[in-house]
Amino acid sequence: MNRKIKLIWDFRGPDSLKTAEHHEKHLKEFISTENTALNITGFKEINDMFSIAFMVVEEKEMISLRDILKPHRGEVFVS
Repeated sequence: MNRKIKLIWDFRGPDSLKTAEHHEKHLKEFISTENTALNITGFKEINDMFSIAFMVVEEKEMISLRDILKPHRGEVFVS
């Protein structure tokens, strides 16, 4: 069974939620263009000064997509 990895981008400041939401649009465009194995994306407000955008990828794709997209961090995705 292939593990899924959640690539995460961190955004800070008063506009962090809008920035994370906008970044997710670019992630969806990338998925559509590159035909990645999974199409799970999202954004989340952690607090009023910190939000994240994320994309879930299969472990076998993680290194190549990490090098292209430059996420700030990653973690194992648990659905």
